[in-house]
Amino acid sequence: MLRYLAKRGITYVFMIFLTTSAGYFLAVSSLKPALLEQERIPRPTPEQVANSMRLKGLDPDLSPWERYVEWLTAILTRWDWGRSPNGAFINAEFGDRVWISTRLFLASIILTLVIGVALGVYSAARQYKFQDRVITSYSYLAYIVPAPIAYFLVQLGAININETVGERIFFVTGISTPGMEPGWAQFIDMLAHYAVPTVAITLVGWGSYQIAQRQYLLDNVNADFVRTARAKGLTRNQAISRHALRVSFIPVAQSIAFTIPAIFAGGFFAEKIFAWPGVGSWSIDAISLQDVNAATATLAYGSVIFALGAILADFATTLVDPRVRVQ
Repeated sequence: MLRYLAKRGITYVFMIFLTTSAGYFLAVSSLKPALLEQERIPRPTPEQVANSMRLKGLDPDLSPWERYVEWLTAILTRWDWGRSPNGAFINAEFGDRVWISTRLFLASIILTLVIGVALGVYSAARQYKFQDRVITSYSYLAYIVPAPIAYFLVQLGAININETVGERIFFVTGISTPGMEPGWAQFIDMLAHYAVPTVAITLVGWGSYQIAQRQYLLDNVNADFVRTARAKGLTRNQAISRHALRVSFIPVAQSIAFTIPAIFAGGFFAEKIFAWPGVGSWSIDAISLQDVNAATATLAYGSVIFALGAILADFATTLVDPRVRVQ
């Protein structure tokens, strides 16, 4: 297993390198931070702009290949991802924001997987009954509604709850209240800020898992191996839980590789709507600010997230599918 994961890891490192390099050349060719620098007031001279960009490693006079060599050399020798046009260091900016995004998305990913699979099994066991129709209808609705609109509706719901109760129970923006003393009050404040965005991301995310798990389980409920299990004395629920469920979970486990990056991508909008200063909102700002290094760093981060999701999917498949043997 360790050798297999190591080989897969090497493959994904190579893919991340290619993706990040291609993204850097695209960013260098399309983003022009010097143009924004020239629009400042008072307006700097072209010489001042060129000198400022040169000091930050963003020399516009160099060719894309020369800038790429300097950028890659700095990463490989000093793990220095460069600077933004405003002078901020990418390493420091990214380090602060990645922890914020991870705290937000980790709980959402776990809840999305657990709730989606559980409701998929529950609705499949009650096919065409009222519970199945309600749950599946909601999943299809959540699947087709754009994530920003869904997040905004959850935010409005939290605001209405606060107004109905007459006090602020849930915080709809920000990650914490400034000036809170460490302790129990700070912990409650953190939960109040986490609750709304976590619920929003989870409500949008678990629908696809519920639909997939329900469909795959229904495909296996009447399979020959399930009939054989029931002929040996197992009840319908026992045959489903011990045999059909494990087989139907295999394709769901494989989809983890795509769902985890999708949750992070959708979370970009959540960070903007709920005013969380994470990687998502930072990456959106990087495009508008013509920040080549920040845009490339977020692309590399997304590639790493996808690679981790793919490795987790491979690992989960080997656990639930006895036919798979890691060579």
